Amino acid sequence: MQPRLTLKSVVLCFALACGNASADDSSEVSATEAAAAPREAANLPALEAAAQRGDVPALITLAAVYERGEGVERNLLKSNALWCKAAVRGNAAALLRMGQIYGSGREVMRNEGVASLLIAKAAELGNERAKEILSLISRGVGSVMPECMNERLPEPVEAKPVIKVRGDIAQLVQRWAPEYSIDPALVLALIGTESNFNPLAVSPKNAQGLMQLIPATASRFGVKKPFDAVENLKGGLAYLRWLMSYFKGDVALVLAAYNAGEQAVERYRGIPPFRETQQYVKHITNVYRKATHPYQSDLVAPSGRMAVSFSPAGRTVERSSM
Repeated sequence: MQPRLTLKSVVLCFALACGNASADDSSEVSATEAAAAPREAANLPALEAAAQRGDVPALITLAAVYERGEGVERNLLKSNALWCKAAVRGNAAALLRMGQIYGSGREVMRNEGVASLLIAKAAELGNERAKEILSLISRGVGSVMPECMNERLPEPVEAKPVIKVRGDIAQLVQRWAPEYSIDPALVLALIGTESNFNPLAVSPKNAQGLMQLIPATASRFGVKKPFDAVENLKGGLAYLRWLMSYFKGDVALVLAAYNAGEQAVERYRGIPPFRETQQYVKHITNVYRKATHPYQSDLVAPSGRMAVSFSPAGRTVERSSM
């Protein structure tokens, strides 16, 4: 059986001790990044600016520059901080480097538990050198990351989806949506998601036409020619108008019902836990940002349906027999 070594001895074997790292050591920084460090030292202002923005390649390059002291005064404290910022952002090479730093005690209090935890994280992300080190050491993995890794990263800004609207379809929507008291912007967002403005679209579930009406819904709202753009649009608008009345203008519930059926919304007392439906609602509401929509309260539900009321905040449907 291969003897297991202490973490410090392994780190020393991999030539990090006291920061005396070479261009091909266990930091796993690519050869290109390592070779670039001396050249980049001449462009420190741009590198510093990119690092301030959290750019990982800039953080790694700058960490290597200060680690080696090539073209700048060597500064291991600053190098450590830059490695840590890259590690916070999930860079496996930086996580491994931080593990080596804590394993050797380079300008930090040596802590083998923290070092093992960092190296294990790098190995989880697929870093081969980290896996190699883990296979050699006898360790107790710590549970607390270094304080420098408590940096809170800004929440990613979700880009608003862009839907390419067909001009001829948009004209039809602008013409007919007001006739059914439905906001054209909501209809365009729905059509873009449902059929991508293709009047001949057919889904695997046999939803047909511009607004992807299944045969039962088409029949329910008098659509005889589902691939006729105007007839399909009118049927879909009639269904949306009815759903608006049924769910009292709650856009998310209306969309969930359009995708999964009003019975599913009733059954789950809100947006059903179907991945497709939840993504469908999220996608359209990222385009159409209004949570509520005007509705006609005097529409009579078909026989056997239920009247509904709900709490908009909790998306909870309360039902009562009509």
